[in-house]
Amino acid sequence: MSDVVLFDTSVLVDEARTGRHRKRIEAVEGLVRMSSVVLAELLRGVSGAAEHKFLRTLARNHPILTATQENWLESGEILAKIRADQGFEPHKLRDLHFDVLIALTTRSHGARLITTNRADFEIISRYRQIKLEVW
Repeated sequence: MSDVVLFDTSVLVDEARTGRHRKRIEAVEGLVRMSSVVLAELLRGVSGAAEHKFLRTLARNHPILTATQENWLESGEILAKIRADQGFEPHKLRDLHFDVLIALTTRSHGARLITTNRADFEIISRYRQIKLEVW
């Protein structure tokens, strides 16, 4: 069975802005899937019709994996542990919440997550092991 791969928001935003990941994205081996959380983050930031159309095409061409009820509940538990251990302020925990959901969705599907956001996902991986590839 082929490896399932999800790209984090950070990779796709970086690619859209700089084009620096194009060759690596095209060379990725495995079944590329999209995260509903990643798509929501990207749609939140679109600034024009062309970007919106691109994201809708991305969603149409790649199956979308969505966080389950259990992922949502587990994300709250993980964030509470991170707050207790790291002393993060509420705004930092809010910033981490979508990343935790992306990580848990990835983990639930046995997928590999590709990100450029090393700091946040390494914190998260201390609480739940995920297949993580940092570019």
